[in-house]
Amino acid sequence: MNNKAVKTISDKVYKRFPEVSGSRPQVKSHNGPQAKKAFSAPTYLLTYKGKGQGPGGKSIARQIRVVANADGKILKMSTSR
Repeated sequence: MNNKAVKTISDKVYKRFPEVSGSRPQVKSHNGPQAKKAFSAPTYLLTYKGKGQGPGGKSIARQIRVVANADGKILKMSTSR
């Protein structure tokens, strides 16, 4: 995955989840259901980590997982708290 695609995806993630803004994603090749189809483009898993504020000012660790293709199109986005 090229740097331009990572930057495009990161901008969308930072806009939706400002608590991970500035963190660099960990990029891995992803072999999910989309990748098993014949003639499908390779997919990648980008993982962002950050901390948000919970009730009472407690810090909550947060991970955002993004599955995207090589062109920078987001196929799936999920988060954990």
